[in-house]
Amino acid sequence: MGDDIAIRVEHLSKSYDAAGGASARIYVLSDINLCISRGEFHVFLGWSGCGKSTLLNIIAGFVEKTEGHVLVGGMEVEKPGRERGVVFQNADAALFPWITVRRNVEYGLRINGTPKRARDEIVNRCIKLVGLEEHEKKYPDELSGGMKQRVQIARSIANDSEILIMDEPFGALDAQTRRLMQNEVIDIWQKTRKTILFVTHDIHEAVYLGQRISILSRAPNATIIRSMDVPSPYPRRLAQGRLPSLIQEIQGLFDVEYEI
Repeated sequence: MGDDIAIRVEHLSKSYDAAGGASARIYVLSDINLCISRGEFHVFLGWSGCGKSTLLNIIAGFVEKTEGHVLVGGMEVEKPGRERGVVFQNADAALFPWITVRRNVEYGLRINGTPKRARDEIVNRCIKLVGLEEHEKKYPDELSGGMKQRVQIARSIANDSEILIMDEPFGALDAQTRRLMQNEVIDIWQKTRKTILFVTHDIHEAVYLGQRISILSRAPNATIIRSMDVPSPYPRRLAQGRLPSLIQEIQGLFDVEYEI
């Protein structure tokens, strides 16, 4: 594997036993093949229930694959790892409500035994990166939804995760906060050049954020029907350049019934 490849997915499938047992297995994902470069902002787009989250959970190491290979840094994924930080849609379930923002961000560093001086420097940098300097002494229930997502992002960066896995992290936010957080993530990505995997079912969000978009077919037997580059620099205006035609092209794919 070349040094520029962060993630390689080869002939990946995931199935579950149906009511009839092993003889009646249902394939959620079927024959997924994908290479993601280091530092790439890659968006997975598809219908609700098509297996996008399952794919990310397999890459994260939370869900076991049925067939194929998932390699991160050339190593087969068998369990969660520090190099893969996850930002969940439900931040309330991901953050510890009994400790402050700062303690949440430094939690992984404390567990790993990072010395206090180094820990303080890392946490200070990460809290500043996500713009929470004035909120580090607050508890999660004192934060807005967008702020909670920033805490999750800061914690992943503090743990020195090379890859940020984001599963519809802004789905529960209002439209204004969602756009604000989209811009925040772009800014953080440009500053850190982490590899970002981002799941959404919103075409406009996918085109606004991603360098590259992979579109999944409907479940069951969902697979990647198309991967495409987004031909526009940042910051983006969805009504300008080639982006309106790209949005229409993707919408056309959604309007067609795929039978894989």
